[in-house]
Amino acid sequence: MSRVIALDIGGTHSRAALVESGHITWRAHVPTPAQDGPEAVVATLTDLLRAERSEPALPIGVAVAGFVERGCVTAHAGLPGWQAFPLATRLSEHWGRPVQVFNDARAAAWGEYQHGAGRGCSEFCFVTVSTGVGAGLVLGGRLHRARNGLDAELGETLAADGRPMEEHASGTALTREAHALGYANASALCDAADAGEPRAEAALQHAVAVLAAKLADLSVLLGITRTAVGGGLGLRPGYLPRLRAALQALPPLYHHELVPATLGCDAGLRGVAALMDRPPSASP
Repeated sequence: MSRVIALDIGGTHSRAALVESGHITWRAHVPTPAQDGPEAVVATLTDLLRAERSEPALPIGVAVAGFVERGCVTAHAGLPGWQAFPLATRLSEHWGRPVQVFNDARAAAWGEYQHGAGRGCSEFCFVTVSTGVGAGLVLGGRLHRARNGLDAELGETLAADGRPMEEHASGTALTREAHALGYANASALCDAADAGEPRAEAALQHAVAVLAAKLADLSVLLGITRTAVGGGLGLRPGYLPRLRAALQALPPLYHHELVPATLGCDAGLRGVAALMDRPPSASP
């Protein structure tokens, strides 16, 4: 299966691509009508793919933020109204062809492993730090995919105060802290931290330290030796050096390589295509 239509549904934009032998040969994107519900998103994706009608009935793979089980999606705040929504069935009905649905962070992890920052590393983690915190794990050269769908929910793991780590380390959490400190949003807080403002730096360092502690856990729980960091916040200049410093401040047992993700918005698209072209063995 060397030719695949790949879709990536985000809370802000949705992307489509024709992927041939791992290379994107056609692409398009549109705003996601997230507030209008899942059926509106399906209609938008259908319109987006009309430019592909001249192609044969290629299989479709979809990456989407949220919990995915048997083609049904339960999403977080970025996609309101997605509660066990049968995305694979709806798209298949529209297009009369096979559709597979994957969590977006897991798809991006496989894309980075196959084509980007994870190449050559058999115990690899991809983490995206943006509105939320998502992750994907490659263990023994295989994408980890638990049967219940809970295979790399790093943002849902608990911090020391008993709250999900995402409530400390995500862009949403930093925006909340920014407002408390008088900044417009997380980006403005990070700008202030880069400019040497102590209160902003302390808030950013807290978020980074919570994530670093979780990555340290992965070192000793799963033998992760490389983590690629992506996302709007994770790829911001200054973020990765702070994260490296926080990890290096821990005992050497917990250290591993931290690198920037390299595929950007294409990670999920190329990962979806790779998953459909040669589905990795699931664990367990």
